[in-house]
Amino acid sequence: MLYIFDMGGVVTTTFFHSGKNRFFEKLGVTAKEFDDFAKKADLHSLDIGQISVKQFWNNYNDVVAAERPELPRAEQDLFRLYFHPKLNEGTVELIKELRQKNHRVVCGTNTIDCHWENHMERGDYSYFDQTYASNKIGVAKPDPQFWKTILMAEGFDSSQTFFTDDRLDNVEAAVSLGINAVQFTTAEAVRKVWGI
Repeated sequence: MLYIFDMGGVVTTTFFHSGKNRFFEKLGVTAKEFDDFAKKADLHSLDIGQISVKQFWNNYNDVVAAERPELPRAEQDLFRLYFHPKLNEGTVELIKELRQKNHRVVCGTNTIDCHWENHMERGDYSYFDQTYASNKIGVAKPDPQFWKTILMAEGFDSSQTFFTDDRLDNVEAAVSLGINAVQFTTAEAVRKVWGI
């Protein structure tokens, strides 16, 4: 069997659990305002590795200068500066157990270069047989091509595949392909659904 785990919100806390308040304060915006600016600054292209983090922040600063010139500019990579993920030990134990039973266990994550680097430095991807990151494979969840790429690379059929993610839209997209997917709340809840 193939087991695919999301990283942020499943194996570790997400960026917005680790430093969001100081991040938004530094930029002088609410979460909604940041989302609006980030979309205009082409956050999606950052997610799939088509632009650099530096280019994103340059775009962001241009958008803010045009729309809200009174707001501060990002002079550093704030995605990296305020990213302090914490490990979910229950999920790590589940991953280790599945690998000990000779299952193929991979990470399928939407990420950006600076968060990829942070997880690499911490060893968060070392728990997996392989990692498929949106910024490296050029496609992001919930695009069905994300899972199709992993299934093709791994040589598994969707009916032999299990997936967990904290975001419901990603789970629903995986289910639409016939993958046994469950929204992550706790490692114990995933164990029960998967019968492990």
